[in-house]
Amino acid sequence: MNNFDLNFLVLLCTLSVTLSVSSELEFEEVTCGSVIKLLNTNSKTRLHSHDVKYGSGSGQQSVTAVEVNDDHNSHWQIRGPYNGAACVRGEPIKCGEFIRLTHVATGRNLHSHFFTSPLSRNQEVSGFGEGGEGDTGDNWAVMCSGQNWERDDTIRFRHQDTDVFLHISGDTYGRPIHGQKEVSGYANPHPGNYWKTQEGVYMMPKRSDVDVL
Repeated sequence: MNNFDLNFLVLLCTLSVTLSVSSELEFEEVTCGSVIKLLNTNSKTRLHSHDVKYGSGSGQQSVTAVEVNDDHNSHWQIRGPYNGAACVRGEPIKCGEFIRLTHVATGRNLHSHFFTSPLSRNQEVSGFGEGGEGDTGDNWAVMCSGQNWERDDTIRFRHQDTDVFLHISGDTYGRPIHGQKEVSGYANPHPGNYWKTQEGVYMMPKRSDVDVL
C-alpha cells in the first residue's frame, strides 16, 4: 500500500471526528492534508474528475467542473509539490507556494501540459499519475494576496511548468459527461480562473504531527 492510500485511510478513519468538531472551531487558513472542494467563482461550478479518459489530446483522465455540490468526485487533497519541500499535515499553505491537488477518488493529480483542450482549444488539464505520484506537471502555485491561503480568499492556481492559470471558459461537454464544464489552462488572468474553497475536511496543526504529504 502506498503513502497516498495510507493517508486516505487515515482521513476516512478521522472524518467523523473532524466533522463533529468543525462547527465549533474556526478554520481561517487552508492547510496541507485538507480534503476540499473548489468553486470557480465565475461559473459557480466545482472542480471535478472521474475515471473517464479524454478521447483526444493526451488521452489521460478528464478534469471537468460540475454544478452539484454533493458529488464525491469533487474532493481534492492538498499535498506538497512533486520533488519539492515536504508538506506537513496541518501546516498553512503560503501564498505563492507550490502544491499538488490529488483527486481523492482516483488518486490522480491535477495536471497540465502542452496538449490542446478539446473544446476551447486552450491548454488541456487532466488527471495524471498513479497513487498520487506523477511529475512536475502536477505542481500549481497558489496565487493569493496575503501571507497564507485563507478559506475566504478568492485565488488563482498558476501551473509551474507552463505558467497557465486553472480556468473555466464556459464550454460544455456532451455525452458521456453531458452538462459538465471544460476545465483548461489559460494564459492570462481572467474572471474564469478565480477559485474559492467550499466544503471539505480541513486539517488543523497538531503539536506532534510529523506526517508529510
